[in-house]
Amino acid sequence: MTVSPVQSGINVPSLPNVRKENGQREVFCGLTSIVWLHRRMPDAFFLVVGSRTCAHLIQSAAGVMIFAEPRFGTAILGERDLAGIADANEELDRVVSDLLSRRPEIRTLFLVGSCPSEVIKLDLGKAAERLNTRYNGSVRVLNYSGSGIETTFTEGEDQALHSMVPLLPSSDEDQLLIVGTLADGVEERFKKLFHGFGISNVRSLPPRISTDLPPIGKGTRILLAQPFLSVTARALISKGAKLINSIYPLGVEGSAQWMMEAAKAFGVNTHQVEQVISPLVNRGRIALAPFRQELQGKRIFFLPDSQLEIPLARFLCRECGMNLVEVGVPYLDRQIMAPELALLPENTVISEGQHVEYQLERVRSSFPDLVVCGMGLANPLEAEGITTKWSIELVFSPIHGCDQAADLAELFTRPLSRRSLLRWE
Repeated sequence: MTVSPVQSGINVPSLPNVRKENGQREVFCGLTSIVWLHRRMPDAFFLVVGSRTCAHLIQSAAGVMIFAEPRFGTAILGERDLAGIADANEELDRVVSDLLSRRPEIRTLFLVGSCPSEVIKLDLGKAAERLNTRYNGSVRVLNYSGSGIETTFTEGEDQALHSMVPLLPSSDEDQLLIVGTLADGVEERFKKLFHGFGISNVRSLPPRISTDLPPIGKGTRILLAQPFLSVTARALISKGAKLINSIYPLGVEGSAQWMMEAAKAFGVNTHQVEQVISPLVNRGRIALAPFRQELQGKRIFFLPDSQLEIPLARFLCRECGMNLVEVGVPYLDRQIMAPELALLPENTVISEGQHVEYQLERVRSSFPDLVVCGMGLANPLEAEGITTKWSIELVFSPIHGCDQAADLAELFTRPLSRRSLLRWE
């Protein structure tokens, strides 16, 4: 469903410098999001219906040893399944039955689509309906697509949360709903601050217990913690919730404004909010100062990968003094990104989508001090003498909040320091 700027209450700025590209892409698929989602909900299990390549990808990304008991796995489609000789649905039912008999603690089972399952048109939605009937409420079965055909790696979380929205109970009680996975310690700190403002009813999606779903209705105010949750946000809005327009809680400025906008939505006095967050802001700026000295004036180029690129660019430009050569994003949602876009310099070049060869040509011609990109491009660029930062590390690290601003900046100083130490005079 498309929500217009008027309906959502978002002011969308004009974007004269957006370059739209189509072509070969270099991004992780949405299966990678399982790595942080399975840690968030310990009573859930993510069953990828895919190939051995899918299994190796998730295993490598998670760094889980083969004898561990993680909360994810892969139902591997063999040659007989792909050729249509075997009934893939019967095989899937058998695998699910074996899994649930061995892991009775599972309360929510996500069937996750992959490129192979989508190529053979395996209907996981129907499979979820069938399994829900079979297990009659003892286990809740949901499905979503994590296919690289459909999603980049952070959009996998968007698809997973969207699959949970139809199950949310209805309630018009006033509440703040933080949407997006945060590190547990960071989330607890934010909730404590919101309680200090006088906002007592604060819930999260995804919840820490997969069956403890927050209610949704006209009294719900949505505060996005991550910028890659467009589909989920619109689904929640369609259920009556209202979106709080804000930049994202990356850096001191972003975190302070994020909390301030939430407080305004609940009618909290601005002075009261400032009293609570001023010590955090001052401490964050002091901690950030030495990293700003290292990053000031450096030129940075973002290749599209995580959809964190625009908030990170805003943070690095405004709080660390870096110069933006180009900011690439896999997909630009002009509505939920409007507050962030308004804070970028007017001449910022933004590229939406990817033609990897063209973008690499621009990287080589501009030769920035630092390139933020996926792991598949990092080593080739390093071999050419171009310093890189893995974008995936920024997703797996606790980087939200005033207290994490210095840690976030340090992630960008490390590759520059490494390059300086390795440079031969």
